[in-house]
Amino acid sequence: MSGADRVDWRSLESTAQVSIPADPLLRVIGQEEAVTLARIAAKQRRHLLLVGPPGTGKSMIAQALALHLSRPTQEIRVVHNPENPERPLVEVKNADEVSSESKTKEFAEGELIEPKNAPVNVTERLGYRCRNCGAYSSPKERICPKCQKGKGADVAANNPFGDLMSGLFEQMNAAGLTGTAGKERVTTTRTRFGKEEVVVFERCGEMIRLLDQDALEKRRDWEKQSPRKVIVRLDRNPFVLATGSSETELLGDVRHDPYGGHAQLGTQPYDRVVPGAIHEAHEGVLFIDELPHLGHLQRFILTAMQERRFPISGRNPQSAGASVKVENVPCNFIFVGACNIQDLEQVLSPLRSRVCGNGYEVLVNTAMPDTEENRGRLVQFIAQEIVSDGRIPHADASAIEAIIKEARARAVKVDNINNALTLRLRELGGLIRAAGDLAMVENAPMITAAHIAKAVERSKSAEEQIKDRYGSYTKGLGTDISSAQKEKSPYYFWNETKDSMFH
Repeated sequence: MSGADRVDWRSLESTAQVSIPADPLLRVIGQEEAVTLARIAAKQRRHLLLVGPPGTGKSMIAQALALHLSRPTQEIRVVHNPENPERPLVEVKNADEVSSESKTKEFAEGELIEPKNAPVNVTERLGYRCRNCGAYSSPKERICPKCQKGKGADVAANNPFGDLMSGLFEQMNAAGLTGTAGKERVTTTRTRFGKEEVVVFERCGEMIRLLDQDALEKRRDWEKQSPRKVIVRLDRNPFVLATGSSETELLGDVRHDPYGGHAQLGTQPYDRVVPGAIHEAHEGVLFIDELPHLGHLQRFILTAMQERRFPISGRNPQSAGASVKVENVPCNFIFVGACNIQDLEQVLSPLRSRVCGNGYEVLVNTAMPDTEENRGRLVQFIAQEIVSDGRIPHADASAIEAIIKEARARAVKVDNINNALTLRLRELGGLIRAAGDLAMVENAPMITAAHIAKAVERSKSAEEQIKDRYGSYTKGLGTDISSAQKEKSPYYFWNETKDSMFH
């Protein structure tokens, strides 16, 4: 039994008493069939096509489905191919391999220490310690902030021309021309456990990185590997929203570099590869609302669903990335598409066939029966909207009654369904927020029925407001435009001229 089934809404004093379910699918109200199929899709990795008007919970179902999936287990990388740089290689690592490599890399990066804990001669050569006064400061500062001399200007003490040359040395040192203000790296030796070993001290911001012999060996092994770039991280969001994506955003691309893959000036092709939404959704959910708006790109979605792999290549023929192509990039995702009823015929038939062959098509509900149980679900929705907004107060019992009454009225007005409650919840959520804003302006502790009544007036659409004020949309248009516009407007001419051939 869901959290909504347990809501005894008639005994509530306010929505603050309503408990919101932890399961995101239980927060979707009135769409039992779609929720059931979403659970199946998450467990069996099936596709979904959700059909219905905006604001009925399609996006919420897709997001909730993604939260029911296991965490991703693979990381995708692109590796430099020394034999053919224009054809980078794909590397897929599982979670254990990524964790092991991360530990090895951390070990190869050595240990960070405070400059004061490093040998004095090392800190002076790296530019952390002034040789004149012994003060410590940032290696970015060429002049010691304490003695106002160059940190490495120790030549004057043993130089017979020190009085003449010290100022010149300080200026050269401050400009970084003498090399005495600090190196990036110092190699030395130390004795540890009775054994002498090579150690390296490197600059690392305000700290010093210490690399012992084991760390140096790990680093050398690491540097022997071909350079690579992670394009799909292991720790990622399993829900990818690709609504309205362009071709490059959806399918990936290779960035342009005016120097191409020039070894010294350019960026290697592997490092310019950008994944698409279909790759970022690997092991997760790819959600596309208003699916028909993708047009011909639906074909690529179909290919990716079938093959579970899709190449990344440069999509601009004028770009240096046009010749680069990465084959067999994994994109094993659950596809959730959404569209309005009138746009259903614009969804490609092969794509619908693929969904039906390995998933489900669902017509979402626009209203639910007006029962005690469903009123409880609607009260849960009210509480969810208030909590998710975070800027409005809770609703009292009178406001709950008023919202339920408005839900009934909208089911009749919009969908012509009697004894029902509307499931066009986006608009109803807007009404709740408008009422909450009124309560906040008045410093009221809760939303009341009076706030709901005022919000109903304020939340009318522009078309409704025009009709209320002028009687019809056409009359409103005729009042708003000038006489000159009337003469030139084709719309006004076709619809208002008595002698028009269209009348």
